[in-house]
Amino acid sequence: MGKVTLALVQMSPTLNQIERNLAAMARTVEQTSAAQKIDLFVFPELCTTGYECGVRFGELADRLDGRTVETVAELATRWDTCIAFGMAERQKMESVIYSSGVLVDAQGEVALVQQEVHLKAEQRLTFRPGFKLAPGKTRFGQVGLLVGWDLAFPEVARALALDGAELLCVLGSWERPHAHAWRSLVFARAYENAVHVAACNRVGTEPTYAFCGESMVVGPTGAVQGRADGAEPAVVVATVDLDEVRAAQEDTQLLQARQPRSYRQIVKMY
Repeated sequence: MGKVTLALVQMSPTLNQIERNLAAMARTVEQTSAAQKIDLFVFPELCTTGYECGVRFGELADRLDGRTVETVAELATRWDTCIAFGMAERQKMESVIYSSGVLVDAQGEVALVQQEVHLKAEQRLTFRPGFKLAPGKTRFGQVGLLVGWDLAFPEVARALALDGAELLCVLGSWERPHAHAWRSLVFARAYENAVHVAACNRVGTEPTYAFCGESMVVGPTGAVQGRADGAEPAVVVATVDLDEVRAAQEDTQLLQARQPRSYRQIVKMY
């Protein structure tokens, strides 16, 4: 499948209110899908809980077989669409919680779970860092997820691209002081890997942070294919052609021309 229609939902989650956020997600999927066929919805990082939940993440975190994923799966099945979203994921061991991106396919199955690998200082008080990177297979192609701060690390996007990802979805909670970095990094990840990047960032304010939005879709040559202006709630709809990825990678040779022997330093811990 070459062409894929994406909908990036730039929303302002309500802090600590999972049911309210799931209901808002459902309304957006229903309203957008009623107007046109969407192949993949992308929601921000921690969109089901909000960002600054602190110790309450202990009660708000949910397992993959819990109500959160079940609700999203029912929504995906009803509208024959895929949905990528961020949640606080609880493991079998109660104390282990990840900030995760989850991709649910149109059959209601979990196609991919990507735990955020790189955590900021305050996040490390709540979440464990992920360590595995792999794309997930959908009916339209290979999709990789970047959660939160992982966008800032080129190794994450590069590893997913080398593993066959044609579309990278960024689930963001980037703050207003870092808006320029957000824009720059989205463009860089698309061009340096010659892939499509669908970057969905949240908006709104919480006790400490104000979030910058500016969700966008950038193609493998760095061309903008859709974007939201500013930090207000919005839905960005764009159609991308995944067949462009192979052509762009052949043209730029950015993956083929790598010299891994020269990069050994970057995989050392310190």
